[in-house]
Amino acid sequence: MSTVRAINLVLPEIEVYLAGSSIDGQLVLNLRSTLVDPVVKVELVGRGYLRWLEEENPEWDYEKSTACTNQVVYVSKTQNFHIKDGWLDSRVHTFDFHFTFPPNIPSTFTSKIGCISYTVQGTCCSSQVVLAKEERCLLLQGTAGDRRRHMKDKAPLVVEVRKDVVYFCCFRRGFVTLRISLEKNIFCPGDTIVFTTDIANRTCKYVRKVIFALHCIVLYRGFSSRGEPHYLEDQSEVTRLESQTDTAPFEAMRVTSALVLPKPMPVTSTLRENTIMAFRYELVGTSDLPCTMSTIVVRVPIIIAATPKHFSVEQNTVTLHENEGDISKGVSLHRDISDSDPGAIASRFTE
Repeated sequence: MSTVRAINLVLPEIEVYLAGSSIDGQLVLNLRSTLVDPVVKVELVGRGYLRWLEEENPEWDYEKSTACTNQVVYVSKTQNFHIKDGWLDSRVHTFDFHFTFPPNIPSTFTSKIGCISYTVQGTCCSSQVVLAKEERCLLLQGTAGDRRRHMKDKAPLVVEVRKDVVYFCCFRRGFVTLRISLEKNIFCPGDTIVFTTDIANRTCKYVRKVIFALHCIVLYRGFSSRGEPHYLEDQSEVTRLESQTDTAPFEAMRVTSALVLPKPMPVTSTLRENTIMAFRYELVGTSDLPCTMSTIVVRVPIIIAATPKHFSVEQNTVTLHENEGDISKGVSLHRDISDSDPGAIASRFTE
């Protein structure tokens, strides 16, 4: 029968901690009998880890994969408690602890490739034998990111995309234009992204639906067993909204929509700041055009910042255009990286 009846961590009722803030709690130790020369401690640990398999050469007749891994420790603190007279009697003992998170650490994050996690663990040992321990996971909102680099983006933003359509069944031509407008493109976790969408339907068919989604694009940096750097870009959907527009032929429509951001979430950052992962975001509007195989897609760059007080500058309207039919007439907001060099992808995130 163990000497320790129960061990518990008592933490404040805080759903999400902020980088740079403090955490105060208690370790409650309930002993069944007297414990001699115990070691009682509480640890705060924050780690980042990633792993993926990469095919070495697609042209080979056989499959051979390379495991790419990387890890980093963002915080590691230990508080050992002094035991008076070197023993604890059989009762409930309470130990107070205090930790402060470093200011520039990333947010809690989990994906199929990697994760960033923060934990508090209380342990009771005797003679180098662990008698009891308890671990609690913490949600943390990071602030890592170059705030000065994003200050120029605190401005209204308009992105427009045009898609030309040909209907071979009736030999008709037309086009659809999607324009997304935002008063700003810098938001904080928990904010609501309010935007307007102008739909210009210059075809003979209805535009029934537009799907809006916020995508998180993550660049991972790992190393092979030979120490060679590898990069992988992956994206996931943070939140989405389907809007029934039913825009009639040769008509225009304006739709106002809103997407609520979760808490916590990684802020926009580079590999220089997060070491193993870099984050960026896009607001994507998609509509499948009826009676064709065409899809119109508009992508708006979104910046996720830690707190709104870091951004206060004069606003100027910025308008970007993209014509999918003639890319040379506009500015492309998205580049297909499927055939890109990994080094070029990394440089885009570390600029």
